[in-house]
Amino acid sequence: MQTPLIPLAFITALLLPGGGPTAAAPQQQGATKAAPAAKLKLVDINSASRTELKTLPGIGDAEAERIIAARPYPSKAKLAAEKVLSLEAYAALKGRIVAVQKAPPKARAKARTDAVPAGKS
Repeated sequence: MQTPLIPLAFITALLLPGGGPTAAAPQQQGATKAAPAAKLKLVDINSASRTELKTLPGIGDAEAERIIAARPYPSKAKLAAEKVLSLEAYAALKGRIVAVQKAPPKARAKARTDAVPAGKS
């Protein structure tokens, strides 16, 4: 009994990496997903206005007011931990928000005001 070579060659070609009609599909999908993610602007929950917060999905007037009232946030996870937003709402937003911390005033600036001018003691 002789095995037909054509069907065997076809199956082997499908199983090899890069073979088959679906091999290029994951690359194309990955490329289309990366482009929209790059266009998203992260919203800083510590400084965003009510209007900026309302651009986020699921955030209306009431949610924006709660976010603003509970500021500052040391991390974005505090939105859920402090129950400002539900876990579900936070999960939907966490990729679109950040909690930027204000830099503390520099110690050198205070030191300059306290320093005695040169030559005077």
